[in-house]
Amino acid sequence: MFERIIAALTSKTETPLPEADARHALGALLVRVAKADGAYLFQEIEEIDHLLANLYVINAIEAARMRAECERLEQAMPDTAELADILRHSVSETEKNLFVTALWKVADADGQRHQTEQEVVAIASETFGMAPEDAAALRT
Repeated sequence: MFERIIAALTSKTETPLPEADARHALGALLVRVAKADGAYLFQEIEEIDHLLANLYVINAIEAARMRAECERLEQAMPDTAELADILRHSVSETEKNLFVTALWKVADADGQRHQTEQEVVAIASETFGMAPEDAAALRT
């Protein structure tokens, strides 16, 4: 019996990556922005959960679960432009504006403006085909 318990605790089961669809790509970009400054803070995690819940009309538990999936996707996809490109081809112009606004909200969630976070937003918005001044105007 103890062998089974030890085997269960020490076995490595990998959770499969979520599908790289538009919803998860946006979540992964939100996580990427939050991690860009080298600190992944509670305020940023809370903001990501809040944004996912509002954007996709899901409850808080579903949003937290989705964020966890997005964290794995973000880690597996090193190219920010590649993540943004998934969105570029599958969402409307209005949604792109909502997504850039969401990226800015996460970048500002910790109350500090970091150049590295701004760079991630710039790469994403550029990949969306958005002019830098239009992306900057979406920062609230």
